Amino acid sequence: MVAGYDSAATALVPEYEGISFEYVHARVLPWLPQSPAWVLDVGAGSGRDAAWFAENGHHVVAVEPSRGLRAFGKARHGSESIKWMNDELPALSKVVRSKLTFDLVWLSAVWTHIPPNSRRRAFRKLVSLMSPGGSMMLSLRHGPPPPGRPMHSAELGEIEKLAQEHGLQVVGIQHQQDASNRPGITWDVIWLRLPDDGTGALPLLRHIVFKDQKSSTYKLALLRVLLRIADSTGGLVRQEGEHHVDLPLGLVALFWVRAFRQLVAEGLPQHPKGNSHLSFAKNAFHGLGTRSPYDLRMGQQFTGDDAENLVVAIRDAVDCIRRMPATYITYPRSAKPVFPTRRRGPVKLRHSLRLDESFLWSFGSFSVPLNLWRAMSRYAPWIEPAILNEWVHVMRGYEKTLTEEIATPWDKYVSALRWLVPDHDTSFVRQLAEDMRKGDSGLFCVWTGRRLNHAFDIDHCFPFAAWPCNDLWNLLPSYPATNRSKGDQLPTRNALEEAEPRILDWWDNAYWQGPAINQRFIEECRSALPLAVSDGGNVTLESVFEGLTFQQMVLKRDQQLSEWQPNPAGR
Repeated sequence: MVAGYDSAATALVPEYEGISFEYVHARVLPWLPQSPAWVLDVGAGSGRDAAWFAENGHHVVAVEPSRGLRAFGKARHGSESIKWMNDELPALSKVVRSKLTFDLVWLSAVWTHIPPNSRRRAFRKLVSLMSPGGSMMLSLRHGPPPPGRPMHSAELGEIEKLAQEHGLQVVGIQHQQDASNRPGITWDVIWLRLPDDGTGALPLLRHIVFKDQKSSTYKLALLRVLLRIADSTGGLVRQEGEHHVDLPLGLVALFWVRAFRQLVAEGLPQHPKGNSHLSFAKNAFHGLGTRSPYDLRMGQQFTGDDAENLVVAIRDAVDCIRRMPATYITYPRSAKPVFPTRRRGPVKLRHSLRLDESFLWSFGSFSVPLNLWRAMSRYAPWIEPAILNEWVHVMRGYEKTLTEEIATPWDKYVSALRWLVPDHDTSFVRQLAEDMRKGDSGLFCVWTGRRLNHAFDIDHCFPFAAWPCNDLWNLLPSYPATNRSKGDQLPTRNALEEAEPRILDWWDNAYWQGPAINQRFIEECRSALPLAVSDGGNVTLESVFEGLTFQQMVLKRDQQLSEWQPNPAGR
């Protein structure tokens, strides 16, 4: 089918572009979002529909597997509000990995290309990409297929049944003639909507947080850990099945150790009988007390006693998580665990290790239902405060049980629960930049291309105030006045694309060529940027930049940050 569109692209483009969006889709115009929305245009063709959405203030991911049509669309409709992608149904694997969800999923003349035995899977993928309250439009072609582009029969009843199974409402159905007046061709258009949180994720989270019986703080801790992973290290997730994602069990245990470090150090009760009953807080856990919590993150190197303590502490945390919260967090009125775990063979002690993907996966895998993972990825800033508030209530209840009074101030509990984010420290990267400035190659502002002969700043590409990330890929050399004008704003897509050659050159010279720092750079990219891994499974500078552009879209969507474009004058 894709080959058929490639071979016919030259003839198809005038046919598509010769008819306006308003004429083709006149029947659904009343249902289109009025305020700026995120639109996924699947099978975007020449980009006519994507361009209309962009011109009307929407943000579009245009998915088109045909190279010929995609090349034309990029050239003809090169808007900053359109992100083109080579992906296809039924998997939509790249879009799924991006962590984006959409207010409108748009399938114009696409569904009949999907074989019937792949449609249920394709529909599940599409629903998983919809935001609560989002819509989906499908137009179904009836009549003879064009030569070289196979199609399959598709009826409204099939879509209505799939919608019912996935909790979508049928908003409206329209029958219309072919816009090009081709003989024997008619169309059915169906508009679907996902009511609020139709996945059931938020009610399940509310049940676990507020209603589920708790014999310790473990259940709340596990939810908090998963939220933190979803927010900061989603690049390590693997989607092995249709209904769940898998995380490295070692990563969950690592974040578990981080979550409890300060609470245990300050003696705040996590168990009704006191912290001596915490099965994971053993010698190795306490032995890591000399290491900063900032060290417990991807890419860090551990040696000697620290390396041994880290292995044992993670092993103890894995045992605790598997035996307790992962076993006893179950679906309402069911004994079925929400978070199944699979442990691998014993991880041996070592005297030197790096916190990388292979090490964390060596402990096993931790499964999260796909609907929960998507809710956690998008709504972490709203879900986490509810968990922390309940956690404080539980701890104060334990304190009263143990001491018959509550003497600890509320603020002390809140302070101990604060998740420590990376230091806003750019000194290491600044030294690398200074060495380059003094060298033959020189140092250049990534935003303006201006040579930095004297003063320079190290800029967080994505503002630290909004998304605390001190990873190497996020630190870029900048002219001081340019950095001041950027402030805590998010660079536009256009700003990133204009700066791409300079960003790639900086990454290459500062990080990629240095064997001592290359691995840290790669692991940080894998962890934080879900699309930093290329189709071949490797991290390349180009794939990191692709991940960077998608993270920009995620931050723009989720945090509504004001955007910044460099001054054309180069200041």
